[in-house]
Amino acid sequence: MNEVPSTAFVLGPGEGRSIDLGNFTMSVKATAAETGSAFTLLEATEPAGFGPPMHIHHDAAEAFYVLDGEYLMFIEDREFRCPAGSFIYIPSGLRHGFRVGGEPSRKLNLYSPAAMVGYFEELSGAITSDAADEAGLDAIARRYGMEVVGPVPEGYL
Repeated sequence: MNEVPSTAFVLGPGEGRSIDLGNFTMSVKATAAETGSAFTLLEATEPAGFGPPMHIHHDAAEAFYVLDGEYLMFIEDREFRCPAGSFIYIPSGLRHGFRVGGEPSRKLNLYSPAAMVGYFEELSGAITSDAADEAGLDAIARRYGMEVVGPVPEGYL
């Protein structure tokens, strides 16, 4: 069982450890160590048109809160247009992905129980060292309970 943290913490605007993901940066707001493994919280401002491959998290639920811009969410065989103020919850085991709308967009990602910070750190290392190939990226994903299942679907609703 994970130890419950005994101290509170506060981050001000713009604070948090940065992870360089090539064409955007992710900011780590809360980690497993800080939340007793209850959750992790990440913030990302992503470029227009960006979208990761469709994937499944096998060991954590994922939630999104859109702060600015718009995301098109793909969950199983459904599409949802999600402008600023939208909240999206995806239980573990569901196939999903997203595409950023026509302008850079910003969101919070919450994983429960805590997950994915290590994945983004390893992904950053692969991207920034130019060692990113499909097999290597798939192996990184698998180490963090994530299965890549295909490209992001094209088009908006």
